[in-house]
Amino acid sequence: MADSSTSLKKDDLSTRPRVRFAPSPTGFLHVGSARTFIFNWLYARRNNGTMIVRLDDTDVERNTEASVDSIFEGLKWLDLGWDEQYKQSERLALHQKAAWAIFDRGLAYRDFTPAHSADAEKSGAQGTWLFNPGMRELSPEESNRRAAAGEPFALRFRVARGVGEQVHFNDAVYGEQRKAADDIEDFALLRSDGMPTYHLASCADDADLGITHIIRGQDHLSNTFKHVLIFEAAGARSPQFAHLPLLVAPDGTKLSKRRHGPVVSVTTYRDAGFLPEAFINFLCLLGWSPKNDREQLSLAELKDLFTLAGINRANAVVNFKEPAATPEDRFDPKAVWLNGEHIRGLSIEDLSARLLPIVQAAGFQADPARMLKITPLIRERIKLLGDVVTAADFFFVDQLPPYEPAELIPQKGDAAMARKVLEKAREVLANTEFKHDPLDQTLRAAAQELGLKAGQMFQPVRVAVCGRKNAPPLFETLEVLGRLTTLGRLDQAIQKLA
Repeated sequence: MADSSTSLKKDDLSTRPRVRFAPSPTGFLHVGSARTFIFNWLYARRNNGTMIVRLDDTDVERNTEASVDSIFEGLKWLDLGWDEQYKQSERLALHQKAAWAIFDRGLAYRDFTPAHSADAEKSGAQGTWLFNPGMRELSPEESNRRAAAGEPFALRFRVARGVGEQVHFNDAVYGEQRKAADDIEDFALLRSDGMPTYHLASCADDADLGITHIIRGQDHLSNTFKHVLIFEAAGARSPQFAHLPLLVAPDGTKLSKRRHGPVVSVTTYRDAGFLPEAFINFLCLLGWSPKNDREQLSLAELKDLFTLAGINRANAVVNFKEPAATPEDRFDPKAVWLNGEHIRGLSIEDLSARLLPIVQAAGFQADPARMLKITPLIRERIKLLGDVVTAADFFFVDQLPPYEPAELIPQKGDAAMARKVLEKAREVLANTEFKHDPLDQTLRAAAQELGLKAGQMFQPVRVAVCGRKNAPPLFETLEVLGRLTTLGRLDQAIQKLA
């Protein structure tokens, strides 16, 4: 990592950025991690750069294959793609070489004591552990002798002490950041088993892969002082850092897998019926805003508008409800609203193709042609794709679920009026062409013949064929249901009033 070719590559910050998303496979894809991926992706695409996915999987005790699968399942649903992919566990030789290069420059030392032992120095802020003087001051000869004898050790970075050194970097979001070197502990580069720590592996990979911009969560801000020291010790130029505000729950606590459960998992949104493009739109508005303050944005618009300067410093609240009274309450109302808007922006063909597998998975018999007829009737009525199951169920069932006969009674009417309406509708629809205009004209004429308002005619018919008052437009619905189904349901409704 520290050879001249790497340093030269790192110093050549070209106009084409190289960014990375580096998740640790210790759980499902968190919505905050998804936002980090999206912001990196937008920055790379807006600036004709390279998007890299690197699995930071060196924590073997916590990593699981199920987590790896879940992360990539979530990323693939977002459907943004990436240009290069790496696994940190396949790069251990690079990490160890980088650590020993730092040691050879006198900027690291072997620590043969257990971590944070009783005789450790506690001179940092609030009594934090900083270093073990006995190990830091061990002579090279003694250090080499003990290592040669097989005594286990960790390799620690030798942070400058007592000289007033300041570690600083400019963050694209939070501005100039400074910390006294005296307040930074001699952090480990290699553990006693020879495995690299997160700090060492991350920086070694970033330098080797030529990462120019590190865009990650604000919870990594304190780590960056150590990373700056590693980059400098390795002879590599530090990337531009941009730390993102945290996502927090309505009570202000950090959004966490352990505390808040499935609501922070990307696949929860997928399974609830969010469109990936709407979910991306929603996440982008958590901690970033375009100059024009628009909320509904296509992916192309997000790519054109996204800048690091538009990222806010304040934490972003995800407004879900605990406990949730309805399925929708599990999600931020803005997320649900945006999803509905994006649904209405889809073509009928596209939306129909997305709804069909959901309907089929619910156990309904549906084919593409029939779904294509139903989709325009319910598009305005659904906010989540899964809503199709309740919004359109009556199109697919042979027998309507039970409903109260009183639902059939029109406004300012009674059961006798409802029965008269249904019997008249049964009579005229038996010989009417099942197209919108003929159905409209026939039922309006029947209402006039009965001396009723059109609404008093339509409501009993709507309830009879749909099983509820709140349903799609009547004539389009009748056209899709067809003559046989319509007449059968009218007969059943008449029997309810008998």
